[in-house]
Amino acid sequence: MLIHRILAAIVLIPLVIVVLFFVPLPLFSLTIILVCGLAAWEWAQFLHITKKSSRLIFALSIVILLSVLYLIPNSVELKIRLYTTILSLSIVWWLIALCLVGSYPATTKYWDNSIVIKLLFAFFTLVPFFISMIELRSINYNSNSYTGAIWLLYVFVLVWATDTGAYFAGRTFGKRKLAVKVSPGKTVEGFIGGVSLAIALSVIAYMFNFFNIGFSAFFISSLLAILVSVLGDLTESMFKREAGVKDSGHLIPGHGGILDRIDSLTAAVPVFAALSFYIL
Repeated sequence: MLIHRILAAIVLIPLVIVVLFFVPLPLFSLTIILVCGLAAWEWAQFLHITKKSSRLIFALSIVILLSVLYLIPNSVELKIRLYTTILSLSIVWWLIALCLVGSYPATTKYWDNSIVIKLLFAFFTLVPFFISMIELRSINYNSNSYTGAIWLLYVFVLVWATDTGAYFAGRTFGKRKLAVKVSPGKTVEGFIGGVSLAIALSVIAYMFNFFNIGFSAFFISSLLAILVSVLGDLTESMFKREAGVKDSGHLIPGHGGILDRIDSLTAAVPVFAALSFYIL
């Protein structure tokens, strides 16, 4: 399993860097729409949608929705208000997700049989992720096309560091379970190790003056993005457990599906963007 993860990372990380830095913004946006469409295909099983035709319709619906949101002209005030509202509400969603994970499985009776509620879960996981990816990538795009890519790569590195640090710290020191009913393999020691590594990298990044933002806003945004990235992973684990599946898919050897790879990012990127742009 570890060798599969390493080999997949060797392929995926350079690919991510190429897409972030060298793909023009319109093509980058299309790429993220397609990634979200694949994630929606996998999410359909959480809705107990088994027919391929129905899963395809759900995935295409997400693709069309994201395309419409993207194609609204930037000059239209409605677009700004929509993006601001959706990103702000994503923080509310992750607070709800924290409650759901913490109370699992007791509270599943309130949402597991409701298609409407689970559609809202899907909406506030995938749509804010798409919007925040575009918003961050668009920073100073006309004057310096690399600025937004650096911001996004920074958030990605925070998530990767949290995940990697948790994996090795958990294997080495892990004893106490973090959320045994949701994800039995995760430990408190792993959580502390992952968060500590990511915080250290955050401080180092700020010291190198990569970002034009005050330290307090930068650190709070980073810290909450780090913490919520763990929640994103746990939330998807909860949905998979409730749906009776081990992985969201089998697209990436050793890593599962698209959702298995972006679950932490779907939480970290919107929270970081919302805090950095609109709240702090």
